Amino acid sequence: MKNIHPKQVDCKVTCACGATFTTKSTLSEFHAEVCDQCHSFYTGKQKTKRTGNVEKFNKKFGFNQDDKKAA
Repeated sequence: MKNIHPKQVDCKVTCACGATFTTKSTLSEFHAEVCDQCHSFYTGKQKTKRTGNVEKFNKKFGFNQDDKKAA
């Protein structure tokens, strides 16, 4: 069985941020919404919590972790 695979050609990928790169694909051109140049996971600009759940709870209910616990 010859010729059962589609032909792969050089594909120019263009991201919404403007970055471009070349790869192999059955398409000659592809437009992507995100890439490694603009995705928050790769750029390190992720939105992270400043406080954890315990700190948020303590602040909400007025607890102070610096207070001595009664034994």
